[in-house]
Amino acid sequence: MLRITRLTDYAAVVLTVLAASAGEVLSASDIAEQAGLEATTVSKVLKPLAQAGLVEGFRGAHGGYRLTRPAVDVKLIEVIEAMEGPLAVTDCSVHDGNCGLESSCGMRRNWRRVNDVIVQALQGISLQDMLDPEPEPDPRATRRIDLRLASA
Repeated sequence: MLRITRLTDYAAVVLTVLAASAGEVLSASDIAEQAGLEATTVSKVLKPLAQAGLVEGFRGAHGGYRLTRPAVDVKLIEVIEAMEGPLAVTDCSVHDGNCGLESSCGMRRNWRRVNDVIVQALQGISLQDMLDPEPEPDPRATRRIDLRLASA
């Protein structure tokens, strides 16, 4: 199963708190309180987000963090890659030389196609989209797999 880590999920939560604050500078403790997370967890996720240029930090008595650009311009793929590195469905879908079967396997190109589709979908979702209420699902447009069946 393709899954993001808990810290990446928390990073998205932290960023939505900052996005909802519309350019205000919030302290890590304020973010933690609004997000319902521990302050140490918030501090842990802010570091890679700042290194990726998604947030900027300000020192001093009124210091804190804010987004570096509007939430509509921050794509979900950027958040995931800031926390986890390049998205890879399989090792071979991103990097050469990680598999002993690479020279004889015909699946690599197909896994790359799958990887590209996922990346493209995540590039189409902004932080602003994550703030907006979830739209009512169109039962004709999507098919969800029951997780109980998928994990069996």
